Amino acid sequence: MNKVGLIAGRGEIPLLVKRELEAAGKEHIVIALAEGVADFLRPYCGDLPVFSPLQVGKVIKTLKKEKVTDVVFAGKVDKDVLLGRLRFDATLFKLIFKLKDFRDDTVMGAIREEFEANGINVLKQTEILSRFLAPKGQISSRVPDKEEQDDIDFGFPIAKKIGELDIGQTIIVRKRAVMAVEALEGTDKAIERGCGLAKSKAVVIKIKRPFQDDRFDIPTVGVDTLKQIADNKGTVLAVEAGSTFIVDYDGCRAFADSKGISFLGI
Repeated sequence: MNKVGLIAGRGEIPLLVKRELEAAGKEHIVIALAEGVADFLRPYCGDLPVFSPLQVGKVIKTLKKEKVTDVVFAGKVDKDVLLGRLRFDATLFKLIFKLKDFRDDTVMGAIREEFEANGINVLKQTEILSRFLAPKGQISSRVPDKEEQDDIDFGFPIAKKIGELDIGQTIIVRKRAVMAVEALEGTDKAIERGCGLAKSKAVVIKIKRPFQDDRFDIPTVGVDTLKQIADNKGTVLAVEAGSTFIVDYDGCRAFADSKGISFLGI
C-alpha cells in the first residue's frame, strides 16, 4: 500500500483529509507548513515536522526518507510569502527563477513537477474529499429573491472569466454590478470590501477556475465564510456545485438559516 504525505496549510481541510485517509486505512504522515498549523493539528496528529512553505527541498527530503510515494496538498498557504524578503531554500529558488509569472497555476505547477521528478505523485484533493463538494441547489432554507437571483445570473459568468484569468475565485455583486473581486488579499477581505460598497443585499459568488488543477487550492467555504457575509450585511452565498468544498455542511446550513442568508450551489 502506498504511503501518503499530507502537506498541511491553514484551515480545517487538512484535518478532513487526515480523517479520510484514516477511514480508508491509508498509512500517512503529516507535514505542517507553519507553526500555527502544527499547533492546530497536534491534538489529532501528535508531534509532526514543521517547515516553511519556502522549504520545498526539505519537505521532499523528509518525504523520501519516510518512503512516501503520494502526497496531497491541503489548506491555505498565503501566496504573499513569495513576495516578501524571506529566504528560499535552494530547490524553491531554482523553481522561482524559472517561473514566467507568479500566478497560482504557474507556481503550483512548478512545485508539482518538482515532486514528480523526485518520484512523488501529487493526488487530487477532489478525489479524497469528494463527499464534501457542494451539491447543486438550495442548501439553506431561504431562496434568493428575484433581485438576488438576477445578481447570481449576472455574476457567475463574470466570476468564471475572472477565474480563467487566474485572478481570484470570488466576486461580490449588487444590482448587476461587480462590487469587488478577490485578489491576493483573500476571500474574507474581499467580502468585507465588496459588502461595504454594496451597503446591503450583497451577493457573494465563489467558483472554481476553469482550468484549475484539482490538486491545489480548491475553493472552500464554511461557517466562517457565512459569518463574514452576515457581519457585513450580505445576503447570499452562491458556490459552484461539484467544485467547492463545504466544511461543516450542517453547521453552515444552520448558521445561514439563523441569519436569513440564502446559501446555494449553482
